[in-house]
Amino acid sequence: MKRTPLRIGVSVRLMHPDLRREVLPGKTLEYAEASVPRWIASGGALPLLISAGPGAKAYARELDALVLQGGADLAPDSYGEKPLHPDWRGDAVRDQYELALVRAFLDEGKPILGICRGCQLLNVALGGTLYQDIATQVPHARLHRDVAKYDRLHHRVRILPSSRLAKIYPGATLGRIVSIHHQAIKALGRGLVVEAVSTPDEIIEAVRLEGSNYVQGIQWHPEFVPPGHRSLLPSEPLLKAFLRSTAA
Repeated sequence: MKRTPLRIGVSVRLMHPDLRREVLPGKTLEYAEASVPRWIASGGALPLLISAGPGAKAYARELDALVLQGGADLAPDSYGEKPLHPDWRGDAVRDQYELALVRAFLDEGKPILGICRGCQLLNVALGGTLYQDIATQVPHARLHRDVAKYDRLHHRVRILPSSRLAKIYPGATLGRIVSIHHQAIKALGRGLVVEAVSTPDEIIEAVRLEGSNYVQGIQWHPEFVPPGHRSLLPSEPLLKAFLRSTAA
């Protein structure tokens, strides 16, 4: 049995030096959107932020699992492409930090949960590619991000039969989720299988790594779903499944 409480590493978001910023303009800031560590803690685990410095292998040895939180776009250079628009150049520094974490936790055989950007990061770590912008590269797609609505933009996903998600949400073939992304998985990475897609446009919304204890990517934001919310796919079953696999 693992120690209690479980120690869950959370990758940090980065704010790079910006002289226009009022707070510590010349410094790199590492932070988490508060909903992610609070969601993890609600399951009785201890969330710990992982600094973006070196030491991925040491973190993977000492921590029980990894959560990759959302945030800035991935850099197209990280999956062998060039930005199609200056606004989509992404954050290559964060990419390299999180890619090292994924490799280290995979080597240790420890669970990984990727949220939004984290789902895309898992795909790129395993050799996959991304749509740099759904609206321009998938013209038939529905709206997946609305800056004005932000976490109030919801849409349906279809959970595929015989998937891990189908076991986590028994009987729930359709669910409504919080959608905040303009990029998405294009070509699947090695060993990944699709677990859920958006409807009706079939954009990949969840993946898992075959043969692993628990390596899951979800394109939506479970941490933004209030407990007991009636119309959205509940976040508690997903967290319980992740922590259960970590404790095994």
